[in-house]
Amino acid sequence: MNVYSVILAGGSGTRFWPLSRTARPKQFLSLATRAPLLVDTVRRISRFSTLKRTFVSCGPVHAPAVRKLIKGLPGSNVLVEPVARNTAAAIGLAAVHALAREPQPLLQVLPADHAVRDLEGFSACLDSAAHAARRGLLVTLGIRPTRPETGYGYIEIGDPLGPESFRVRAFVEKPDADTAAHYFQSGRFLWNAGIFVFRADDILTAFAKHMPSLAEALARISENIGKRTYRTSVSREFRKLHSVSIDYGVMERADNLAVVPGNFGWSDLGSFASLPDVRPVDQRGNVVTGRGAVLVDCENCVVFAGERPLALAGLSDTVVIDAGDVVLVVPKKESQKVRDVVQAFKARGLKRFL
Repeated sequence: MNVYSVILAGGSGTRFWPLSRTARPKQFLSLATRAPLLVDTVRRISRFSTLKRTFVSCGPVHAPAVRKLIKGLPGSNVLVEPVARNTAAAIGLAAVHALAREPQPLLQVLPADHAVRDLEGFSACLDSAAHAARRGLLVTLGIRPTRPETGYGYIEIGDPLGPESFRVRAFVEKPDADTAAHYFQSGRFLWNAGIFVFRADDILTAFAKHMPSLAEALARISENIGKRTYRTSVSREFRKLHSVSIDYGVMERADNLAVVPGNFGWSDLGSFASLPDVRPVDQRGNVVTGRGAVLVDCENCVVFAGERPLALAGLSDTVVIDAGDVVLVVPKKESQKVRDVVQAFKARGLKRFL
């Protein structure tokens, strides 16, 4: 049973504006290492699947960048979604493509825009997840919490299924601060990392049960794989679908779920405030990128500068981003408000900066 990697690269990444733009979202930025996040992800899973067994799901605007960045990736492995319909449809499209190549492929599904520090620990978790998935389980990776975080969904652990896997008792939405503290202290909850492992036929069976309209659309697309009618079929079927995540469409409803807990230095890089978790910091806790940055008496700041001088003095816990044509300044604790800034630019008719 060969392993196919499915890398989801369709996000817009507005929380990293102005570094991320419509044509260059977060997954194409070098945020954790010197390589773009998408390239880091492909390298991370190279021991499990070759490029011939790696799919990258993205929209038509980003397909050329994917092909340019991932040298050696077959053109047919770039699964272009004509319109964005969230993760369930993207995963389903990859499943029918994998099944068109062999009878029982195993899929490991990963976002393109996350960071992982402990590659050995990450690989061990994927090995355990694959073992459980071969038994017909839909498996997700859960991250052992290091703090009472309100920005993540949670997975409640049930009874053990094996040495490294457990039943999923419940998927829980992002909690408030008091609930997050309870989850953290109980030891029964994991962060939902959005990383999944299952057999292609098992996830399609789950779609048939819980998302029948998607299953029917995928069946019609499958009939056209390898034919001249394929693109027309994908375009027609995707435009009829609703936007539904795999979590809501399947994982919150299925009864054959398992979770493999892990602690491998994971970050979803949800905002500029998360960069100190994955990038080097100076003696005062600053993350500084760019030759033009000059800091005087600053601490715990995140700074991106270009070639022109960017001077900061007496600041703490602040994000300062010079993208050349736009400068962003925001307190670290308010980093999520970058999305609101993007909306404000749209309202002002400044879409050329987005």
